[in-house]
Amino acid sequence: MILLADTAWAIRYDQLHLSPVAIDFGWFQLRWYALSYVAMFVLGWLYLRRLIAQPGAPMARDQLDDLLFHVAIGVILGGRLGYCLFYQPEIWATPIEILKLWQGGMSLHGGLIGVLAALWLFARRHCLSMLRICDYVACAAPFGLFLVRIANFVNGELWGRPSNLPWAVIFPGTHDGIPRHPSQLYEAVIEGLLTMAVLGFLFWRTDARLRPGRLLGTGLLLYGTARFLLEFVRQPDAGLEHLPWGLTMGQTLSAPMILAGLWFLVRSRAQPVAATTA
Repeated sequence: MILLADTAWAIRYDQLHLSPVAIDFGWFQLRWYALSYVAMFVLGWLYLRRLIAQPGAPMARDQLDDLLFHVAIGVILGGRLGYCLFYQPEIWATPIEILKLWQGGMSLHGGLIGVLAALWLFARRHCLSMLRICDYVACAAPFGLFLVRIANFVNGELWGRPSNLPWAVIFPGTHDGIPRHPSQLYEAVIEGLLTMAVLGFLFWRTDARLRPGRLLGTGLLLYGTARFLLEFVRQPDAGLEHLPWGLTMGQTLSAPMILAGLWFLVRSRAQPVAATTA
């Protein structure tokens, strides 16, 4: 048990001089969380340009802008609706609150569902292979995972469980003064940087990009496993601490991702290799 009298060694969030507001115009505040989404789309777009420039890409460069539009809509709608459905169902009693995106509340699992729906519409519209498009988008997704988790830390939200590790942080929003895991940073490194490195290696150094479903499966497996394990050090959302089946909501939503990732990986072994000619 961590006693309040023994917390002088812990890092105090308020001494880091972080602010959720990047630029304050007085009449308008530009927040780091919003900028993380803008940067996510810009970096993802730039990286996808490099990916589809390689032989055997599933789409043409002139289709990329339309893809980005679909993904942006999927992320925002899916992320917001997923959060309201999975983590704050009481918000449906006052539906106008759902539209207040500036107050926060986005679900990465919901965002994934929204992106998959958007990619299905995009692939159908352009008569393309959705599975191979998902492979390429999976390689760009870790940019967003990294940036959004860094923004979560800057906001001082979504902190971890109590910890006595040297890098534990006392977040003012907890109101209990107990040092906690900076789980946002764990997620940024593992879900973001590590996943980006693995998928980048597979894309650039192996033939995974020509094996439909392999990159998508790897991304789902890595993220799902990382999120499932990190839930042991991440503080569950209020009201969802003790689900009847013994898992947190994050673990419950990650389990299907792990299974889907394994299924796509196995399925990719039986898929014909995509042609590399334009």
